[in-house]
Amino acid sequence: MAWFKKERKPRTPVRERREIPADAWIKCDRCDHLMLREKFERSLRVCPECGHHARFTAEGYIELLADEGSWKELWGELRSVDPLEFEHYAQRTAAAIKKAGPSDAILTGQARLDGTPYHLGVMNFAFMGGSMGSVVGEKITRLANRSAERHWSMVLVCTSGGARMQEGVLSLMQMAKTSAAIAHLGSLGQPFVTVLTDPTTGGVSASFAMQGDVILAEPAAVIGFAGQRVIKQTIGQDLPEGFQTAEFLLDHGQVDEVVPRPALRETLSRLLRHMAGRKVAVGE
Repeated sequence: MAWFKKERKPRTPVRERREIPADAWIKCDRCDHLMLREKFERSLRVCPECGHHARFTAEGYIELLADEGSWKELWGELRSVDPLEFEHYAQRTAAAIKKAGPSDAILTGQARLDGTPYHLGVMNFAFMGGSMGSVVGEKITRLANRSAERHWSMVLVCTSGGARMQEGVLSLMQMAKTSAAIAHLGSLGQPFVTVLTDPTTGGVSASFAMQGDVILAEPAAVIGFAGQRVIKQTIGQDLPEGFQTAEFLLDHGQVDEVVPRPALRETLSRLLRHMAGRKVAVGE
């Protein structure tokens, strides 16, 4: 009966086992969901499992909110000085430039969004925690004045740990300086929109970040002036659940809408067209 026996010969596997680099994976900070880094970046750093919005780069926001090839940076040559000769400030500034680029804690420029020209400023948390110093204040003021001259809308994407203490009162003065420029822009009826991302705190939240004609925020972004611990110690009471989150502020009328990052471009485009009096297609 040997005719019916089939001899099985050992097979050599054709497919080679591929080693996946360790840095190809990333874990969500909130739910610990493990995902491919490339896929995570394509989803604008939003977790597909729980919707957590990880911090985004300033360059990422510019790519998201500007038509291809339309971005032109303005005043990128401005640099921080050390007026108070604060200890180690020059060294920290040099380290920040090496890490996050030479444009200080905000990139400002002009762009188009679905064909509409506008001015865009995006704060850079990687540069000393997005702290507001003289350069940040000067750039925002110039951007507001340029928007007034050209009758363009202005959008600021905000993220900051607050004023830059190494510049002392000069940093605090930027609150009044930027507020005056934005008030002038408002008196001309030019649209000004702010987008609050995680975190937006300190002098930034106490000035231009909360002065938008429309104030948008990303989901779960921490927004406030002082830290929760300081507030709790000051008032001597427990704070409400979700205090200083974008959703809490929406419920209490301090922001106009919480917008997920993937919907931010479309939302801003529709807002700018509407506020500028341009026709909006039916269904938008």
